Formats: sequence, structure tokens, C-alpha cells
Amino acid sequence: VRRERLERLWKQYGDYAIAAVAVIVIAVAGFKFWQRYEMQQRLNASSECFAARQIAASGNGPAAATAFANLAKTAPKGYAAVSQLAEADALYGAGNRADALTLYKKMADQTSSPLAEVARIRAAWIMVDTAPRTELESWLAPVNVETNAWRFTAREILAYADYRIGALGRAESEFAELAAQKDVSQTIRGRARAMADFIKAGGDKDYGSVPKPAVPAPADNSKGQPSP
Repeated sequence: VRRERLERLWKQYGDYAIAAVAVIVIAVAGFKFWQRYEMQQRLNASSECFAARQIAASGNGPAAATAFANLAKTAPKGYAAVSQLAEADALYGAGNRADALTLYKKMADQTSSPLAEVARIRAAWIMVDTAPRTELESWLAPVNVETNAWRFTAREILAYADYRIGALGRAESEFAELAAQKDVSQTIRGRARAMADFIKAGGDKDYGSVPKPAVPAPADNSKGQPSP
């Protein structure tokens, strides 16, 4: 009786069972294929990224920027973001500040990865030489909060902006306060303390120009020479 029941069930639902098994097999095979494909893509991107960094290390900034730009268009998401940041770094290293700043700003505004904050900080270091202090303050606002790891770097940039525009009292206070923070890195602490001491000691004042060294008189080689 049980066999007859099984035979009836198989005749009624056998095709569905076979189809379900086929779907499972195809899905597993497709997943494995996709995993292999993604792994190969990452390996290719890693090789291309290494080659681009070798170009950058050779000092050919424009060629490195081009290599990273091409990689950013074709690489998987993570490698693409790293390549875009490296492209901006290469442009800046080659002296192309305007294009580097444009790319840093694009990354900072359009991505949500941690690299966006790195791009925002690097853009600010370019901007600090020319941008108004209020513009810098607005630009750094997303990272200048107590919960952000980049807040100390942001405050160092703002302190330097005050120093650049001649607000020396405020700059000295900001650098001193930054150096006193317990969570600040040793690198930033050292720079901030050095700047605070430098401003306090009056090192920002113009004490005049260094006189040119005296030019020695030409040697007299006439002695001992036969008379014409």
C-alpha cells in the first residue's frame, strides 16, 4: 500500500521534485562561478594596483594618475575607491593641485566609505593656503566632531588657517589646546606643541634679512710672474 501511495505521489509531484533539485544545483553552480569570478577580479585589480604604485614610486606622477584612473573605472568597488584616492594623491604629487582638489572633493561628497573622510582631510590641506577660514570650518564640520577619529587633524588645519591669516593669539591657543588633548596622536601633539611654542616665542615676527656673505677679493697671482 505504501509503495502504491509513493508511486502515485511520484507521478503527481515527481516533475516538481526534479525541477527543484535542478534549480538548487544550478544556483549552487552559479554561486561558485560568481565567487571564482569575483576572486579573479580582485586578483587582477591587485596586480594592476601594484603596477600603478610602482609607477608612482618611480616619480612619474602623471602616468601613475592615469593608471589609477583607469583602474578606478574597472576595479571592484573597494579597489576602485582606493584607486581614486591614489589618483588624487598622484595628481597632487605631480603638482596638479586643482585636479587633485576636485577629485578629493568628489570623493568626500559622493562616497560613504572611510576613504571619504581621508579625502576630505587631504582636500582641506590643499584649501588651507587660499580658502577663507569660514569655508574651511564648514568643509571640515563633518569630521570635526567628538566622535570622529579625524577631529584632531581637522582642528590642526583650522589652527594653521588662523596662523596663516595672522590671527596669532587664537592660533597659539588652538595649538596649545590641541597639544594638551589626551587622545591626540604623538605626531599631531608634537607639531601642535612646536607651533604653540614657536608663536609664543615670537618666531612669527620678521626680524630682518640675513646680510649677504662678503665676496672675497680675487687672488693676486701677479707675484712671482716674469715681467713682460
